[in-house]
Amino acid sequence: MKQQHYAVITGASSGIGRSIAKAFAKKGMNIIAVARRDNLLVKLKDEIAGINPDIKVIVKKCDLSSTEQAIAFYHSLTHYQVQVWVNNAGMGYYGSVSSQPVDKIQTMLNLNIQSLVILSSLYINDYRDIADTQLINISSAGGYTIVPNAVTYCASKFFVSSFTEGLARELIAEGAQLRAKVLAPAATKTEFGQVANNVEHYDYDVSFGTYHTSEQLAEFAMALYDSDSMTGYVDRESFNFQLVDGKMLNAYNSKFNQKS
Repeated sequence: MKQQHYAVITGASSGIGRSIAKAFAKKGMNIIAVARRDNLLVKLKDEIAGINPDIKVIVKKCDLSSTEQAIAFYHSLTHYQVQVWVNNAGMGYYGSVSSQPVDKIQTMLNLNIQSLVILSSLYINDYRDIADTQLINISSAGGYTIVPNAVTYCASKFFVSSFTEGLARELIAEGAQLRAKVLAPAATKTEFGQVANNVEHYDYDVSFGTYHTSEQLAEFAMALYDSDSMTGYVDRESFNFQLVDGKMLNAYNSKFNQKS
């Protein structure tokens, strides 16, 4: 018999993913946490035990920039009933397009786009008709606005935003039980700035001044999860969090669509 009420969080070893895992644990949901750094996942497991020792925590080491590993990871979860799947794993790269190292960009696109679509599709194929299930994909405010010096990263997150909002509308139109949602943070104090800028130290106070913590983003994620909204969005100018029914232009009601 399958075990109930698991939340899968990718990229759970640090930052937003780690905080989201703890937030779902506080809701009483069992956790499947996946990331490359298994030592940090073990620490997360210990921290969740301190929150609630009755919560089951499964940790999985996996490099999701490899689509082969991503597929194998999904199929390793056959014995678990997944109530919510959070595709949080992602990376950024700051720099002009002309100066980008191609190998780093390929890794970013594999992680931000390819594996996210594969994991989303596999989950939907199995759970589209199961009540109270959700897919939450983590995009970015840069997934709705082109940010200087981050064109390729923003483009990858535009894909996440449009794919997830389009998927959400598709599922609703088909009468599916599963709901797809997108969370779009603005600047959030995590390891992201350090990795994206390829530096050892990164000061969010100097670089941004205004930002959220990963704990605040986890609160936004829970608000999105508990809502009927499609998109949870942080405005880059006001830093206010908004729950809206999508931000991407769409042609779902257009008379010019291809006839079925």
